[in-house]
Amino acid sequence: MARRKKGQKVDGWVILDKPVGITSTAAVAAVKRLFDAQKAGHGGTLDPLATGVLLLLTEDATKLSPYLTASDKDYLAWVAFGAATATLDAEGPVTAEADASGLTPERLATALPPFLALREQRPPAFSAVKQDGVRSYQRARRGDRTEPPPRPAGYLDIELLAFAEDRGDLPDVFAPDSTGRWRPHDGGRTPTLPDTLRTLPTALLRLRVRAGTYVRAFARDLGETLGLPTHLAGLVRTRAGRVDLQQTTPLSAVASAAGMAPAEALPYPALILDAELTQRVRLGQRPPTTFRGRALLLDPDGELVAVAEEADGRVRLLRVFGSRGAA
Repeated sequence: MARRKKGQKVDGWVILDKPVGITSTAAVAAVKRLFDAQKAGHGGTLDPLATGVLLLLTEDATKLSPYLTASDKDYLAWVAFGAATATLDAEGPVTAEADASGLTPERLATALPPFLALREQRPPAFSAVKQDGVRSYQRARRGDRTEPPPRPAGYLDIELLAFAEDRGDLPDVFAPDSTGRWRPHDGGRTPTLPDTLRTLPTALLRLRVRAGTYVRAFARDLGETLGLPTHLAGLVRTRAGRVDLQQTTPLSAVASAAGMAPAEALPYPALILDAELTQRVRLGQRPPTTFRGRALLLDPDGELVAVAEEADGRVRLLRVFGSRGAA
């Protein structure tokens, strides 16, 4: 996204490497102020202590947020054993402690495969999930630690990368391999982690999860499986849909960062329309059925025209954009 003058309309994407310590809402507000945008949003929230890929959207691009939040996501996760917290991460006060010195990598590895079969998860008490119209974190702040009921979630891939008795002994530099999976690698990135409870036995894991899956809740559930109090000691989102951590920009540099076309970020195949069909679709007319499932419809220049979905041989236009699209 190129630098713009104050007051100029912005209609695009910011691919942010969210820093530790700020909320996703604060990141959205910063970008909204920076570009003097009327509307701004994100493509899937990150907790304050998490870092990594956060897609920020302005103006018409905000209409694409639901399709981004539904994307699969990849993470590097540090799970600490021996202490549980109220928030399930390093932000909250410790609520339980136990000796985890007997935990071995072998025992830990055997606890991971059953998660791949799960199709739902109990969200954390400190989360934005609503119960009877009230956010769960609002209840939790009032002292009610009742967790929301289970919700759809899923684990697509889980890999134990390393385990150490002290987090400081774990790898701290990472890069993607030839398949795009982030692993320890010299010459890569060094993520910033919360500087708390560093001396506990800690596992470093790589996860790919479905939309709606809380990695904080994964840490809790892993601890319950092993009979130990746990919490999420650090988290880096390395991929959201098609957007990789290598494509991100620090918050201090977003004003001059390059943008990304929707077709490059959204996790759907793209179909190029001719000029006549482009005009018809922009007027709300359905195109012929030439694809299955959900797809992006682009004009001859590659500009987003619509997000469409095929079902039972009929195409439904989920979102249609004008001549400027959403990029």
